[in-house]
Amino acid sequence: MRRLDTRDAGFEAAFTALLAEARETTTEVAPAVAAIIAEVRQHGDAALCALTEKFDRTHITPTQLRITVAEIDAAVAAVPADLHAALDLAATRIEAFHRMQLPRDLEMEDEAGLTLGMRWAPLEAVGIYVPGGKAAYPSSVLMNALPARVAKVPRIAMCVPAPDGVLNPLVLAAARRAGVDEIYRVGGAQAVAALAYGTERIARVDRIIGPGNAYVAEAKRQVFGAVGIDAIAGPSEVVIIADAANDPRHVAIDLLAQAEHDEAAQAILLTDSVDFADAVAAAVQAELRTLPRAAIAGESWRRHGAIILVRDPDEAGALADRLAPEHLQLMVADPARLFSRIRHAGAAFLGRHCPEALGDYVAGPNHVLPTARSARFSSGLSVFDFLKRTTWVSADAAALGRVGPAAIALAEAEGLTAHARSIALRLDRS
Repeated sequence: MRRLDTRDAGFEAAFTALLAEARETTTEVAPAVAAIIAEVRQHGDAALCALTEKFDRTHITPTQLRITVAEIDAAVAAVPADLHAALDLAATRIEAFHRMQLPRDLEMEDEAGLTLGMRWAPLEAVGIYVPGGKAAYPSSVLMNALPARVAKVPRIAMCVPAPDGVLNPLVLAAARRAGVDEIYRVGGAQAVAALAYGTERIARVDRIIGPGNAYVAEAKRQVFGAVGIDAIAGPSEVVIIADAANDPRHVAIDLLAQAEHDEAAQAILLTDSVDFADAVAAAVQAELRTLPRAAIAGESWRRHGAIILVRDPDEAGALADRLAPEHLQLMVADPARLFSRIRHAGAAFLGRHCPEALGDYVAGPNHVLPTARSARFSSGLSVFDFLKRTTWVSADAAALGRVGPAAIALAEAEGLTAHARSIALRLDRS
């Protein structure tokens, strides 16, 4: 873990290096991913089965690609009642928050007499990728599928890997709660290729969403254009701005909550107290002694973690803006004031009793968020990712007469004679 101090002469160079650090790159796997995509496009279901056996150590036939209703029923029955209740609480809150995002169609008549409008409509088919490697994430099923349901997407197909033939029952229970029953036991770049281009048994979709490893991220990059994607998701990250009034253990475990995702994850603390920084660093080491995923979290903290000493919360906020983190926790006396000064964060969590983990599960807003500083120009998953806009115009002869001449002039200036003529003919100016 690195320690930085804004008072040090070399701080700017060290902070710039931190910003530039590449924690994971998909370029190293690009050739392998391209080969996998080509294999799936050429051989379809047979390629999916062969690649599943190779990467997930599971032998299946094409007829076994889709998980049956009976398998889903059995998985749902195996989930304890308290977890069903937790899934339902999370799903209810996620649905409610995303329902509030639904936009309205627009229609207005302007002073020239044209009627202008914009119509919203759902995508026809969406593919959801659910990770199944180092951990299984039923929460990701809810976060990806429920906004699509709220948007009224008619078809949602889900791919989830089953390493060694094992499917997580809670993942399938989450899919059932989210109303998804088209589920395939295939993962990796091959799943992305199947969703993007289709196979004999998996129909292609219009957009692919959901996080995954470097192979999945690179596959999404390569199929973009043939289909839409949500984003190229990188390793998870959190920035915590905390003052000395906090419990150091609370901050330490919040940092490790991101670090335990992946060795490439990043957790950063910004604080104005040297003693508090030392206490948090010590608490991190103490927590690592008992954390089940200590090997992953410890490696993430060692390689990518940072504690930055600042002069005051405002300076911390300015640095947070430059970091543009996926998750931002503001554990200070007046978090609302500080948040009002920060532009760039995928999601923010305000106050000493609002850990980021709350947002991962039950708060309501989506936990699929921009990573790798892309919060500077993008946002988290929402209902809008499952809708598209169509604008429309209606004009009668009188309205065309009022605005048409200007259009003719612009078309002629651009040298597009047919454009100009298509309007001029209607104005009897041929």
